[in-house]
This record gives sequence, C-alpha cells and structure tokens, in this order.
Amino acid sequence: MTARLDSAQPYALGLFRIVVGLLFACHGAVALFGVLGGADGKGGTVATGAWPNWYAAVIELVGGTLVLLGLGTRVAAFVSSGAMAYAYFKVHQPQALWPVENSGEGAALYCWAMFLLIFTGSGAFGVDRLLSRRSSAQGRPSREQTPVAA
Repeated sequence: MTARLDSAQPYALGLFRIVVGLLFACHGAVALFGVLGGADGKGGTVATGAWPNWYAAVIELVGGTLVLLGLGTRVAAFVSSGAMAYAYFKVHQPQALWPVENSGEGAALYCWAMFLLIFTGSGAFGVDRLLSRRSSAQGRPSREQTPVAA
C-alpha cells in the first residue's frame, strides 16, 4: 500500500498546490478588486499603497497565482510564506498567544503550507514540471530531484 501511495505523491502534491494557490490568490483578489465581498464585506478594497494591507494583497494575488500555475513555485512560496509569517507575528500574535485566540489560523496555515511547497516544489500538473521536462528533452540536465522519503 505504501508503494501505491508513494507513486501518487506528485499528483496529491500538485492538487494541494493548486488548491492552496487558488485560495491564497482569492485573498489578494478580495482586497485588491473587492470581489467575493471585498475587504470590508461590502465590496470595498484596500487603499493603494497602504502598508501592510495593499502589499500583502499583491503578494497574495501574484504569489497565489504563481503557486496555482506551478510557475516559479519555490520562489513564490518562499515570498508568500514570509508574508504570512509577518502577518502572523505583527498583526495576529500581539493580540494573543494562540492562533485560535488571535484569529491567526489562516496566516499560520498559509505560512506553513507555502513553506512546505518551498521544499517539495510544484508536484504534478505544474508549469515548472513541464519546463523541466522540456529542458531535459533538449539535452539539458534536469534540476528536478527525487523527493526525500522518510
């Protein structure tokens, strides 16, 4: 059974990346474009250039879209993870110690989900993987490595 699950790992990781990227990008779209209820629940947006909300929204939209597509996944996940760590420690954590007390569960979960993608890469269904295959077909060495198994 373990061998079957291991063989499906790239596909499960690819689906994980797509869902996390889509949800993360939605947070940015809410704040920047006022869709899905907007930043204030009434279709409002954050003020352009307002620190840190506008910058966080740009990182969420761009980083989430890149992660969703699997394009530059590791770099996009690195920046996104850092943004969520900042959000947690500067916005949520001063209110209370535990995420359940300070409404920081989302920031903490996105931080760790993106952190995971830094080390795993895009998995299946990603543009990164397609570009890697194309470069190896042209005779260039592939940078993709076998994931570390426990």
